[in-house]
Amino acid sequence: MLEHHGHFHVVAEASTGDEAILKAREHRPDVAVLDIRMPGISGIEACRQIVTSVDGCRVIVLTTYAEDELLFAAIRAGASGYVLKRIGDNDLIQAVERVSRGENILDSALTATVFAEMRKADQSRQAAAFSELTPQELTVISLVAHGLTNRQIAVKMFLGEGTVRNYVSSVLAKIGVSNRAEAAAYAVKHNIDEIVPPPADTEQR
Repeated sequence: MLEHHGHFHVVAEASTGDEAILKAREHRPDVAVLDIRMPGISGIEACRQIVTSVDGCRVIVLTTYAEDELLFAAIRAGASGYVLKRIGDNDLIQAVERVSRGENILDSALTATVFAEMRKADQSRQAAAFSELTPQELTVISLVAHGLTNRQIAVKMFLGEGTVRNYVSSVLAKIGVSNRAEAAAYAVKHNIDEIVPPPADTEQR
């Protein structure tokens, strides 16, 4: 199919992962199209070795399976494209063309999975930014980020002002900042409102 398009030149073919690596190193293609399941080493491992050892070679992984684990393994291995074998001929031609131009492509059936995983990873990073804080300290930094003074926080949390002051000092030490303004900036940067819902009746001060 590729050879029927005059602007493609198939320099080699391989029937196993090991052979694919050898052929890629010998012929140094611009694009390698790999089946994810091959005899011997997998297409994912072949992808990793080809990307590492053949400068400029970009890899498209073809698979029958829309499996999350395989998708992210291929991405970690350096694949520039991940498409299902049910892809149409013209779509595959376009995939090879786009990857050869430096683009990254993903089968539309898998796009939602990638975005969901990205959101999950982003949420994990956000939570990690506040992992050392207690629930009370999380509430305190949230209110600090919304501009409340220690006295206002004390009223809202039914605490003494001195207790709030101690909480604020502990928060500053745990997140590694030196003042309330830096703490507020840190909280906003790490999306505190997605960790602690903002109080509905809190006005910015």
